[in-house]
Amino acid sequence: MPNRQTARQAGESLLPEERLRRRADFLRCYEQGRRCRGELATIYIAEREPTATHPRLGITVTRKVGGSVVRHKIKRRIREIYRRWSKRDRLAPYDIVVQARPAARKVDFQTLEAEIQRLLKPLLQ
Repeated sequence: MPNRQTARQAGESLLPEERLRRRADFLRCYEQGRRCRGELATIYIAEREPTATHPRLGITVTRKVGGSVVRHKIKRRIREIYRRWSKRDRLAPYDIVVQARPAARKVDFQTLEAEIQRLLKPLLQ
């Protein structure tokens, strides 16, 4: 099994420090961040502290989207889209919250991937 550094270099996982976990961080993104709306998702972007070195991702899927099985499936898809995105290493240190919309439950992986990448593209340096 590869160590954490090897996994990060290969882009195989999102490390704990690359994830938003605290409710306060999510709320700060919602209240202070800017918003990019799409048909399948809304992305909230907030600046991080000046000492930060990498972006963090948070994902929310409400019960309006579907039951727990559907919500977890969409979360896994969004996490995988972000993890596989070849340009994520060029992102500035932002806090990013992806909020899935109800239309996301009806589309395939490629459609969701195109939408998320389109919404993330303006963040590239």
